[in-house]
Amino acid sequence: MPGFRFPSTVLSILERRKLRASPSLSRTVSDSRTVLEANETGRAAGQIDDDLKLPKLASLVIIIVANVLLQLTFFVIVSSSNEYAQYLGGTSTFSGLVIGIPTVFAGVALLPLMHLDQGGYKRPLHFACASACLGNILYALAYRVNWLYMILLGRIVTGFAFTFWMYCKRYCSDPRIVGLRRRTTLAGWLVLGQGIGFSLGPFVGGLLYKVGFNNAVFNGYTSPAWVMAVVWAVFWAVAAFLYEDVPRAPSPAQSIALQPLPAQAGTTSASEDKADEDEPTRVSTSEVALTESQPPPLHRMSKAQWGVAATMCWFAMTCFFILGAWEANIPVFTSSHLQSNPFHFTPFAAGNLIALGGACTIPFLLLNLHFARRVQDRHTLAIGTSVGLAGLLIALAILGEEKVNYGSLFICWFLVALGFNIASTVTLSLLSKQLPGEWNGRISLAIQYSNYSGRVTGAVWGGAGVKIGMLSYVGMQVAYVGIGAIMFMTLWRQLKAKTG
Repeated sequence: MPGFRFPSTVLSILERRKLRASPSLSRTVSDSRTVLEANETGRAAGQIDDDLKLPKLASLVIIIVANVLLQLTFFVIVSSSNEYAQYLGGTSTFSGLVIGIPTVFAGVALLPLMHLDQGGYKRPLHFACASACLGNILYALAYRVNWLYMILLGRIVTGFAFTFWMYCKRYCSDPRIVGLRRRTTLAGWLVLGQGIGFSLGPFVGGLLYKVGFNNAVFNGYTSPAWVMAVVWAVFWAVAAFLYEDVPRAPSPAQSIALQPLPAQAGTTSASEDKADEDEPTRVSTSEVALTESQPPPLHRMSKAQWGVAATMCWFAMTCFFILGAWEANIPVFTSSHLQSNPFHFTPFAAGNLIALGGACTIPFLLLNLHFARRVQDRHTLAIGTSVGLAGLLIALAILGEEKVNYGSLFICWFLVALGFNIASTVTLSLLSKQLPGEWNGRISLAIQYSNYSGRVTGAVWGGAGVKIGMLSYVGMQVAYVGIGAIMFMTLWRQLKAKTG
């Protein structure tokens, strides 16, 4: 009959409620799926970008140039420090101490500086520039004052600038700005700067010594320090203008509490039914938010990771022990009166030998930059150590037979410089690839302290090489490499890491 209508029943009320609820429910499910798919897509793209990301070019150039200047500052006095120390009343061993002592005080200053750096690099950069300027000025003024220990004081102050070596390494493996597959490449740039520093530094120092500048203030002994003080002042001004610090580490993600949708208008019983229906959804979203807001679990190093860390620290120390020993020993040995020494070089000639060996390594270090993206770090370490060891064994042979000439000594120095520079490329990058990004600071610190210990002990060992005997001097270095080789072969499988 027209106009006739069944009265409303409980079933029709439930049906209407279900129809009203279904559009919002379908929208909620659809939105959730969209968000999840977007998150998964973004996570995959972000992973690719994170592995290949690089810092801003201007800031990266400032860091790399700072590394080169630190290397130049360390090595520019090598050619003339022995003569300078003897002029002021010191010995060859004292000159080795003058070369190596800065790294001791860099290590002392590093921990307090890390408490003040705010997780960035701008404050340590300014501190390094100021220390380098002041330290070089004090080193140069020792001639005018005629006080032996003032050159030591100047080098101690300069040592505070060498704290920035650790920050250079940390910058090139900082997960905030450098991807996992870029770290060995950037470490290769640092090693290239290292090669430029220990080749150009002794050459410039020897050249300035030969020119002489017959002056009580600016002469062959003091001119390298004056030149470096001016260069650091100019670089300081440029860095203050161009360098942009890295962003602060973000705080742990805080979850946003998701509130349930407000109940639509209806009877009291309908509101209660709606609340009962939404309750499971509300609980699940709360659990998700709670899970996402929890901090990541603490990382505990396995025995294998401890072994890898110890191996990398040992090689970081060994590389710089041997490089520092040779750089300090060549001017001392080639000017000595040993029967095995046919040279009797001046500081200028000794500086040229050091510079020539270093300059010949640069094309190979550039090739290392190219192959770093394709060769595993453990293979690079093995090749570099083998090349350096070959140089040490040849040195033992020619010293034992007392058949030293310019060509044989140059070959030994070239192989040592090339091999251990290449090996030093991977010590930090390999370790940073196996441990969490949050550990980058402490990893950089461990590797840098290993470098410091190698530099200072190597420089002293090289300065005393003639006194203790050249065979013993080289034999100790072979023993260091042997210990590292045992560690390396034992942990060969655990040393595998991503390339690049």
